[in-house]
Amino acid sequence: MTTAAEKAREFLEQQKAFRLGTLLTESSHPKTRNLSQTMASDVSAGIRLLQSVDEDVPAVLERIFAQDSYARLVATLRDALRDGKRIFFTGCGATGRLAILLEAAWRRFWRENAGQVLRARSGTSVGQAPPYDLEDRCISVMAGGDFALIKAVEGFEDFPDFGRYQLTEAGVREGDVVVGITEGGETPFVIGTAWQGLDVGAHVFFVYNNPTDELRRHVQRSREVIEEPRIGKLDLTTGPMAITGSTRMQATTVELLVVGAALEAALAEVLRDTLPESTLTKLGLRECRPEEYRRMFATLLEQLEQPAALEAMTRLTQFEEEIYRKHGLVTYAADGVLLDVLTDTTERSPTFMVPPFRRQGDTESPVSWAFVKNPFHASEPAWREMLQREPRGLSWGPHIYEKLRAPASIQTNPPKLDNEEIYRFRIGNERDPSRTEAADSALVVMGTSDEARRVGLAPPFRRNPEKVGQTPPYKVRAAITVGPEASPLDVDEQFHFSCDLPASPLRLWEHLAVKLVLNTVSTATMVRLGRVIGNAMVWLSPSNKKLIDRGSRLISQVTGCSYERACEVLHEAMEEVARRSRAGQEPPSPVALAIEKISGNNV
Repeated sequence: MTTAAEKAREFLEQQKAFRLGTLLTESSHPKTRNLSQTMASDVSAGIRLLQSVDEDVPAVLERIFAQDSYARLVATLRDALRDGKRIFFTGCGATGRLAILLEAAWRRFWRENAGQVLRARSGTSVGQAPPYDLEDRCISVMAGGDFALIKAVEGFEDFPDFGRYQLTEAGVREGDVVVGITEGGETPFVIGTAWQGLDVGAHVFFVYNNPTDELRRHVQRSREVIEEPRIGKLDLTTGPMAITGSTRMQATTVELLVVGAALEAALAEVLRDTLPESTLTKLGLRECRPEEYRRMFATLLEQLEQPAALEAMTRLTQFEEEIYRKHGLVTYAADGVLLDVLTDTTERSPTFMVPPFRRQGDTESPVSWAFVKNPFHASEPAWREMLQREPRGLSWGPHIYEKLRAPASIQTNPPKLDNEEIYRFRIGNERDPSRTEAADSALVVMGTSDEARRVGLAPPFRRNPEKVGQTPPYKVRAAITVGPEASPLDVDEQFHFSCDLPASPLRLWEHLAVKLVLNTVSTATMVRLGRVIGNAMVWLSPSNKKLIDRGSRLISQVTGCSYERACEVLHEAMEEVARRSRAGQEPPSPVALAIEKISGNNV
């Protein structure tokens, strides 16, 4: 068996391509350097620091939208839709969840509006009818398959051949479009999908959040993609993240805005010549000009920074903090934004090293601090409703991993990533005593006011006196609502965020509002719980090579030891954490444990 020292030595000697400390997305934002200290004394002031980094985004959107590659992306997506081709969004981690969200939003639009589009088209003689089998034209490819929505698949993003193979399985062909989305611009899995797209004759775009020249100078695998003239490059650089390296925040926000805008603009062009203006207006299909997206995003940020919204975020942070300090649990209930809520709660696990979602039948792992449920469906249909399709798990056996030259540990013990495993995460309306029998428990419904009311009145979550033989109810009921109206709900606490949600085919503004609120509040809560020092997330799970590098850098910065020593102690801590996990204990962060070891030893 390979020892921790040997693993550390192998990483230091052979994985230098994953030393990414020079990248802008890995650097510390000067605005939030004292975030943990500020948040400890004044929650509202800490939240304003987090929001101040979001304010960096509108200033650079004009540059982002002005890139020739953005216009080419819109035109290429439009032509693909007109020509019967398909669009593949690829990513891993936060960008993989973004890809899945884009596909689900696209499918929901067609499921809800295909009939209206057809009726409107039959009543007009304008233009030629576009194809109407558009629902299946957007496909998401996430590293590790849909299983990774819930839990990161260790090491998957480190292998370009995995990306090639997953994209091939998804059916990419000549003339299709592949949009590879990677926050850092260096993820091997996403780079693999870009090369595979080129090999089959697809149109390929590469979307990233670090300066192009910086990537070209420091990361060879990125340089090769950037210098390939057949690949369109879209540089979405906005600056460092509010939490160092936490690209689930500003990087993924701007990717959702820009790639979502491109997809909506392409759809508008496909339908504009064939539908009357009245139908286009009902569907939210404006001209989709970039300057309108920039203006509406700036307006959304301003609305979420108003005193009432800031007060609601402060109360919500304190509400969740109090529950977690009592060793309580939060269960979110949602319908239309269930995927958005699941994304934020899932991403808290690797970012802040809190217990991940637990499968049905697992009675040994710690119960996750937060979970999500759909009150209207049992788990299997809830998964289908959330994704707007059947889940796409992976059923790869040892022979496939051998073919892909995976590490021997994966070849001999392939991870279970198929649909059967996905369905073991019970996100439906089944009763779950583990959520209500904790020291404290909260049911938090989320959505627009109308949706939150529907969710809160669903039978599993309706406020009823406890009956003999039934699962005890949640101890507290709350609601998080977004939108222009704040109708009072039958809950103990309501947190409303007043904001405009302009009509949009992908419901882009609803998704952005929910993301901004949840990202800010979940981060603020974890900072309050001591999971961040300054603006560094020292409680993180180093589940891939990029995160091992990030963890080593954080340990070195906090303790003052060398990078090499930090890497060695980190690997020792990872082994200790793995032992605790196998024993069913809630493990500490390997990074935090390594810092403690080094500081205690005065190394």
